[in-house]
Amino acid sequence: MRRALSAALLLVLLAPATVRAHCEIPCGIYGDAMRIEMLREHVTTIEKAMNQIDALTAEGDKNYNQIVRWITNKEQHAVEFQHIVSQYFLHQRIKPAGADDSDYVKQLTLLHEMLVHAMKSKQTTETAHTEKLDELISEFSAAYFGPEELEHLRDHRLGESE
Repeated sequence: MRRALSAALLLVLLAPATVRAHCEIPCGIYGDAMRIEMLREHVTTIEKAMNQIDALTAEGDKNYNQIVRWITNKEQHAVEFQHIVSQYFLHQRIKPAGADDSDYVKQLTLLHEMLVHAMKSKQTTETAHTEKLDELISEFSAAYFGPEELEHLRDHRLGESE
């Protein structure tokens, strides 16, 4: 009897645990809307950095330390933007589907475009890339969220501008 109990306990302890989750840690806590707002904040910061780099570069007496700091800041926010797009949305939130699933293809396409424009925003100070990122975030939100969640996001954004 004692051996059977010990064997059963050993089996339970050594058996692999099966966890079904769609994220890396099955926490059940998701902040999709918050992540969208974080993406928007990163884009705003990248654009401000671009403008500061251009302004400081145009000055006759250049402050190279400040230029380097703004470049570093721009790069960091672009990387954080890319991290949210890939690590959060692509790795954890978008569920694999067939190539015939138009919503899935649309979401993947938009996320990929975001990654490319974030990369290009690291390479230049052309604000056309941040403008495109803003558009892509809005398009992705429309493709990802349901009508109620989308309305909540719009209300939140309107509240910020007041």
